[in-house]
Amino acid sequence: MAATAAAAGTPSSSLLAPGRRRRSVAASSFRAAASRFRSPRCVLGSEQLRAVEEGKRMGGGEPRGAAWTPRAPAPEARFAALPREARDSRMKIFSGTANRPLSQEIAAYLGVDLGKILIKRFADGEIYVQLQESVRGCDVFLVQPTCSPVNENLMELFIMIDACRRASARSITVVIPYFGYARADRKAQGREAITAKLAANLLTEAGSDRVIVCDIHSTQALGYFDIPVDHIHGQPVILDYLASKTISKDLVVVSPDVGGVVRARAFAKKLSDAPLAIVDKRRQGHNMSEVMHLIGDVKGKVAIMVDDMIDTAGTITSAATLLKQEGAEAVYACSTHAVFSPPAIERLSGGIFEEVIVTNSILLPDNKCFPQLTVLSMANLVAETIWHVHRDGSVSSIFQ
Repeated sequence: MAATAAAAGTPSSSLLAPGRRRRSVAASSFRAAASRFRSPRCVLGSEQLRAVEEGKRMGGGEPRGAAWTPRAPAPEARFAALPREARDSRMKIFSGTANRPLSQEIAAYLGVDLGKILIKRFADGEIYVQLQESVRGCDVFLVQPTCSPVNENLMELFIMIDACRRASARSITVVIPYFGYARADRKAQGREAITAKLAANLLTEAGSDRVIVCDIHSTQALGYFDIPVDHIHGQPVILDYLASKTISKDLVVVSPDVGGVVRARAFAKKLSDAPLAIVDKRRQGHNMSEVMHLIGDVKGKVAIMVDDMIDTAGTITSAATLLKQEGAEAVYACSTHAVFSPPAIERLSGGIFEEVIVTNSILLPDNKCFPQLTVLSMANLVAETIWHVHRDGSVSSIFQ
């Protein structure tokens, strides 16, 4: 697989200056921002990069890749760190078929084995789910991003919930690293469906007691749920990786559209109030956009574009082209969810981006990888959230 897998301190572009004795103000702001996050310490690439096997983590987890070494040692497996008499075996983690490598990393971090579950398709396409171990009285966590094929994965999740409910699980928490159908969160035109609300209702009616989502497209969609929702952010993972790089130019955080200004402003604030620029665009249709003009100054600076997802990459590549025309030295694209619908790969690998940084919330096949791509693992972040929920702790404390 062709993907960026540079070790810590190894230059990945001409902008990196590892030999400098005095670090730049920009690099210092990266480190100051990342140091405020207690968790996670991300691992580059992981299962998706097929890195060299380095052994198995405690708890029987799968081998992990070590393409990028965290600045601090990874914490011990949660259960392994507890005294034996204090360990609670009532936490069960099951994985759907959408992103099993991520689920294996989460289980390895927590020091438990993935729950045994049988998922298969009948000849006519119907989905069959059977839990192969008891969950009676247990806190069950179902890990399943609703990425492509969206309807298949969503229906599979509903059936998994129903199987747990009928098996007398004490609580069912649905962990959705990428929440599909979240973009249709309002009526922009007459006679449109609000599928974000519909998906929330279906998850509730299926029997889930709590939902954990990461970087949902619009936070207003969290209000569509009638059950508790824990919303976590992928920014710490990306900030921690950026902290390992030394960029010798001034930085500017760029929002690729007006709708992402709040997200970009929060990202810039964590970078010691880095300057902010906004790309104003006018959308001509679904998955089609036209860039109009730039608000802010990017001349002679390194632009860090921040978005929640990259789908067809039309918005972000058009914005990057405008930034180059306005004099930006280099453009980095940072996004939590790598949806990568055609023709995203052709656009992103065209050479306009210095690096495209995403997380493994969505499992990327080999044909969706390219040299500029860097995949960061968000397993520790999700595992910490699961642990806090299971122990009735504060999820927001993870980001403080």
